Amino acid sequence: MQNNKHNLNKIANREALIGVGLAVINFIWWYAFAYGLGSKDPAEYKFIFGLPDWFFYSCVVGFIVMVVLVIIVVKAFFVEVPFEDEDEEGDSER
Repeated sequence: MQNNKHNLNKIANREALIGVGLAVINFIWWYAFAYGLGSKDPAEYKFIFGLPDWFFYSCVVGFIVMVVLVIIVVKAFFVEVPFEDEDEEGDSER
């Protein structure tokens, strides 16, 4: 039982770190486009679908990229863990 809890903690920690990594990637993406393209004079902005290019790339495209990344990461790296406590199942059989 103790080994199972240790494995579940390892899985939870790994998945939490992956989640933090995705959040950092999202922030870097947003910051790079928002402050990279958005730091020039507003008269020089280019517009995409009526939005300034910095906003379009940082918020619209960034959102789409992050959704795709989260889907890929969840399917590839996350594992399903049972929420039932094994002790409760064992006690009910006695």
